[in-house]
Amino acid sequence: MDQLAILCFTVVNSIAMLALISLGLAVIFGMMRVINFAHGEFIMLGGYATVIATHAGINLWLSMLVVAPVVVGLIGVAAERLIIRRLYGHLVTTMLATWGLSLFLIGAVTAIFGNTTMGVSAPLGNVQVGAYSIGAYQLFLIAITIVLVGCSLFTLYKTKYGLLARAAMESPEMAATVGIDCGRMYAATFVVGSALSGLSGALLAPISGVLPHMGSAYVARAFVTVISGGGALVTGLLSAATVLGPVEALLSFFATPVVGQASLLLVAVIILRALPKGISSLWTGAR
Repeated sequence: MDQLAILCFTVVNSIAMLALISLGLAVIFGMMRVINFAHGEFIMLGGYATVIATHAGINLWLSMLVVAPVVVGLIGVAAERLIIRRLYGHLVTTMLATWGLSLFLIGAVTAIFGNTTMGVSAPLGNVQVGAYSIGAYQLFLIAITIVLVGCSLFTLYKTKYGLLARAAMESPEMAATVGIDCGRMYAATFVVGSALSGLSGALLAPISGVLPHMGSAYVARAFVTVISGGGALVTGLLSAATVLGPVEALLSFFATPVVGQASLLLVAVIILRALPKGISSLWTGAR
């Protein structure tokens, strides 16, 4: 019974982790149709911001929940103004530009901090489940992922910003004719997506450590999750994480993490072969 409880926790934790690392990418890709190859590096920067701020004497929770998203959000402002803004509508060029940004960020961080792992201790201790123990911080990560997803849904469907953003996403030309500043909406969306990526890196720092190439461990899984979800921004992401998370968790548990990640990619390929527009096409009617 204890082992079943741990297995259930592992599955839920895997779903939450996929949603957490993918949310910032989903906001940028879903709203702007910009494929941000620097997404993994924004996660990495969030981790470094947390570690540096904590080592400087700032409270860990403040470092994770405030400092990291603000720092990465400001980096997102610079990236959008200097690079992305000039390339809207040019998919391949944007991919190459963000890939170049990714390489630049890795090189800059390596030059400044070296290619060594830095980290902070995970807070909150452990929770005993029979003969097993699980980190209370991982329970916190599940809870905060639920909060972030809920806030994203509320913002998207219940606020004026969400209404304007969805209008700009669905039909930029029509939105412009009714006075919506699509350029400003895109800029705000990129900054929000960057901040969410930084927040995810900050939250992962206590359990994974940070180093310049850490983004590569997350970016492929994030892209697979977002693309498998389809056009529905948050619900598509959540549905893909719910399908792919258990596959990765169960096969990692019973085999190895390598088998789990390979199986995640295989299932994603099967999903996209069956549903080229992603899982959310089942209820959005996309073809």
